[in-house]
Amino acid sequence: MTAILSLAWKSLMNRKGSVILTLVAVALSVGLFLGVEKARTGAREGFGSTISGTDLIVGAPTGSVNLLLYSVFRMGNATAEISWPTYQQIAARPDVDWAVPISLGDSHRGFRVMGTQAAYFDHYKHGRGQALELAKGERFDDLFDAVIGADVARDLGYDIGSPLVLSHGLGAANLDGGHGNRPFRVTGILAPTGTPVDRTVHVSLEAITAIHVGWETGAKNPLADTIDEQMIRSFDLTPKSVTAIFLGLERKGTILTTRRAINTNKGEPLMAIIPGEALAELWTVTALAERALMAVSVFVIAVGLVSILTSILTSLNERRREMSILRAVGARPGHIFSLLVLEAGLVGFLGAVAGIALIHAILLFAGPVVAARYGVSLAGTGPGLTDLYTLLAVTSAALLIGMAPAWAAFRRSLADGLSVKV
Repeated sequence: MTAILSLAWKSLMNRKGSVILTLVAVALSVGLFLGVEKARTGAREGFGSTISGTDLIVGAPTGSVNLLLYSVFRMGNATAEISWPTYQQIAARPDVDWAVPISLGDSHRGFRVMGTQAAYFDHYKHGRGQALELAKGERFDDLFDAVIGADVARDLGYDIGSPLVLSHGLGAANLDGGHGNRPFRVTGILAPTGTPVDRTVHVSLEAITAIHVGWETGAKNPLADTIDEQMIRSFDLTPKSVTAIFLGLERKGTILTTRRAINTNKGEPLMAIIPGEALAELWTVTALAERALMAVSVFVIAVGLVSILTSILTSLNERRREMSILRAVGARPGHIFSLLVLEAGLVGFLGAVAGIALIHAILLFAGPVVAARYGVSLAGTGPGLTDLYTLLAVTSAALLIGMAPAWAAFRRSLADGLSVKV
């Protein structure tokens, strides 16, 4: 078998041009299949590890997926807000251990700004219960302090003490948005988390109220710039509303009853969701698209395997004299059969290896780009069992496909002699 394998390798090297083209076809098909699979599983793991330890997320009535996306992943916008008295009522419930409000709607040079409380840094967890950690500096303490995510600091070149100005709304333009007279100062930089936290500017809820003094009607009051910082600090900056609330419960067993109580609140309409359930609903929504992409990828692999069959079949007639010579020097029909099967298997194996290497090289560079642009980490996309199973499946399929031309060569080798005309 070793001699036949060596002969198969030399035979492939003798036909480098066509073999390389076939290898490229197989590599691209395997790369596409694994790319779709790894992006799917990586996105799921990345999304799933974005928030942990939070039992419920409360927001204004909307879809559960929408509430999850805008409150945790900073995607989209809230349909309405929750009044401050309602937040206080929820936080005071006996079954609630902690409640952290957040306020969204502003930005800084394309990065989302989130108003919250210092307790956010204590209770927000990601991954497997990992807490947020400061790489530099400290949490916000003064009204115009800001704690920024790792990506914000890296992309904008900010450090402790760097000034920044918030913009009204979510535009990426480098404009002051009417808040230029109320600059902030970076007091802390969070350690990387691989979550949307890395691309968020965190300030206090009171700061969000402060920068919107003069914007009460939704448009900037011409007199807003006449209100100086000292005057703003003298105001009551308690927010009138918040975008959402993260809740931790005293006992996990009350999560369903607490959710039902909040959802049936007789006062202000509310919606409470369990993050894990909302994620499961999100995957249900995307399941059809995932299956369609997987089906296309499988068909692409099939096309790659057919290219192996086509390459060997088209070369059979040219190789009849080669087969006859092999028979003359003692090769049996079974050896001819094994030779062509091994050639197909080698092409499938090498093409699959090249495809696996290609997709991992792409993910190595694309992963940080996806995380930076969308705040979603493609976790778990390194080498794994999926790569091994794909390699084995493609190699096995190539060996099976190689049996068709091998059988044709087997039959011809029984009748062909050295005088065969080609």
